[in-house]
Amino acid sequence: MEEHIFERFARERGITVEEMRVIISVRIERGWNDPDLKKQAQWRKIPCAGEMPTPDEWLKYVVERLKEEGREDLLHWNFDL
Repeated sequence: MEEHIFERFARERGITVEEMRVIISVRIERGWNDPDLKKQAQWRKIPCAGEMPTPDEWLKYVVERLKEEGREDLLHWNFDL
């Protein structure tokens, strides 16, 4: 079974997946409300169903952008620890 990236991030930090999602949500909120309007505009490009992106919506956007830019190599990580 494949490990979800949030599971890997959490495991590497010794926290739960829910704690990892909270950390990502806080970072999304900070970017969304950044005083720098250019940074805000970048965050607002992320499609979302609600007021601001969820961690899963953010992840989907990042993966799609990497593929569009031909940077799929960044998506292939070695999970053998």
